[in-house]
Amino acid sequence: MSETRHTPVVPLEAGAGPENPPCPACGEPLFGWLSTQPGLGAPVSRCESCGLGVIGADAGPVEALHELDRLGDMAPRIANRASFAASLGSAGWAGLEPGGRYLFTLESARRLVARRDQVVKSRRWSPLAGLASTWQTLLNSVTFGHNVALGAFRRAKSVPAAKPWQRRIDALASIVLAIPALVIALPIELAGGLVGRGSVITLRLEPL
Repeated sequence: MSETRHTPVVPLEAGAGPENPPCPACGEPLFGWLSTQPGLGAPVSRCESCGLGVIGADAGPVEALHELDRLGDMAPRIANRASFAASLGSAGWAGLEPGGRYLFTLESARRLVARRDQVVKSRRWSPLAGLASTWQTLLNSVTFGHNVALGAFRRAKSVPAAKPWQRRIDALASIVLAIPALVIALPIELAGGLVGRGSVITLRLEPL
């Protein structure tokens, strides 16, 4: 009779070290996710436990909480790094905007606010904002710049392409592919919203 061999499970803590600092939300190691992207100025790390994304060197939970508060005091609206769009888009995800440091998920927000005796009482999917984000994520896969379409409507911070001819192509591609991208984005965002992985969600915080 053959023996069954079990592969040992390596805990996340085993990856902790200078190159993998602790996540400000849950304390697990942060691992590399994306190299430096245009407009961000630093590589992006992510936590495999709570899903929080960190752009550049982390300054800890206090700064992460401050950024969460800037998205709304007791009802922050977050671009969800655990969304289907973020998983599919990767470096092209529309939620990667200049000026941000932290990419939140529901779970990371829960763990962060628990540090100051708050709870996430509820979450609400924002279907129109989420659809726009997923639509832009799909367009980002065919443009040289980032968030060109939403940037034109001042709905997001964009990173234009470096060269004029690239910017002209981006403008044309955004127009020509707007409807096809919307047709694809609609079922993706709808499915994400139904299973808690919508692109944009609003959280309601309450004290314990």
